[in-house]
Amino acid sequence: MPVAEKTVRQSVSLPTRIARRVKSLAKSNSTSANRVIIELIESGIEAREREKKHFFELADRLAHSHDAGEQKRLKAELARLTFGD
Repeated sequence: MPVAEKTVRQSVSLPTRIARRVKSLAKSNSTSANRVIIELIESGIEAREREKKHFFELADRLAHSHDAGEQKRLKAELARLTFGD
């Protein structure tokens, strides 16, 4: 039998536009706005973790690369990830 995870009550203020979108998603998925917010936060955290992992993989490849062309490409990709387009 799985152990229920403890929950913590939080108060979050959402811009009206975002709140409408959350309610719309909840209605279309037949779930609660709370569940939609939790899923969005979880997917956002996972996306950030993937980005961080990708960044460190590129940095490691750069550190071990001996090809000047690849180093230049990796530096450009790392700069894009760090500073945006």
